[in-house]
Amino acid sequence: MGLYEKFREILDVHPSGAPKSKAFDEILRTLFAPEDLSLLVHMNFSPKPLGAIAAAAGVPAGKAGKRLEALADRALVFARKKGEESMFGLLPTIPGLFEFPFMKGSLTPELARLGKLWDEYHRDGLCESFAGNPTPVARVVPVEKSLDVLLRVHPYEEVKNLIEEADFAAAGECACRVSMRKCSKPTDTCLFFDAPARFLVERGYARKVSLEEARAILDRSEKAGLVHTSTNSADKAGFICNCCPCCCVILKGRTELNIPHPFTPSGFQAKIDADACTGCGICSDERCPMGAIAVDGDTAVLTEEKCIGCGLCVTGCPVEAVSLVRREAPPEVPSTNREMLEKVLTEKGKAGKFMKLMKS
Repeated sequence: MGLYEKFREILDVHPSGAPKSKAFDEILRTLFAPEDLSLLVHMNFSPKPLGAIAAAAGVPAGKAGKRLEALADRALVFARKKGEESMFGLLPTIPGLFEFPFMKGSLTPELARLGKLWDEYHRDGLCESFAGNPTPVARVVPVEKSLDVLLRVHPYEEVKNLIEEADFAAAGECACRVSMRKCSKPTDTCLFFDAPARFLVERGYARKVSLEEARAILDRSEKAGLVHTSTNSADKAGFICNCCPCCCVILKGRTELNIPHPFTPSGFQAKIDADACTGCGICSDERCPMGAIAVDGDTAVLTEEKCIGCGLCVTGCPVEAVSLVRREAPPEVPSTNREMLEKVLTEKGKAGKFMKLMKS
């Protein structure tokens, strides 16, 4: 087995997956040299000391450190310091190898080529691999202004709480819109938190933001008709993406690829007041990313099974004829990120392989 296939198999053990594909083989060969992989195949998704990686690979620590630092500068491996010791870990395909290199916003010829390859790969298996079986890694979070104060709302269902729980926040460019260029929605809308955020800021791929700035990004995203998506757990969020249906990997799993569980919808769904509705079409034509609303005569009509509970129709309605209501059977959200990952790994039959890798 060659180094590139061996590395792909390691990446595929992660919940996000890395299915075999000609496009992904070309991506890996574009991003990594064989000398890089001689180090990476001795790593896992938890940061290891440089000395341990170098020893396992049989490479002098100085030489290994120089190569790993170069990869970290390209946002292709995770890096952090533990005291004076350099630590390095693998990045999954999503979020990681796909998103991070695009987060500076500039589209070089190489990144433009990679964008086309990633789009091909998303369609050729990665989106389906990333999706839930049935538990997804990502979920929709309603727009804050769409939630009625009288609703009983869990903390994890309010996007403001996800931000306030973070110790460190960073904002970067949306890799999906930067690489796809299919719409004119704002691109500086991706939020990361804590360790990944610190890494991206240190390497120049994101900028540190205050809680106030993070809230402003969410407000701009809502006005632009972007859907809040985040980690599918009730504890701290690792990211908040603000997604469009034409470019973004998470939503395209539903809008273009018809994958059964690309993400978890929110615990709410839209409800239309037919008496108040004027049939203006804003909700159907400008706000709903899923095509869940259509205007029939003078009234908007909802197809409930298409509604993801994002709340954009609510905040876009000029006559307040749309509201969010609790679903009769809201999706279960795992309590912690660890619980979610264990559930996803078990459902995908990867738990044993993942545990073995992480102990290596």
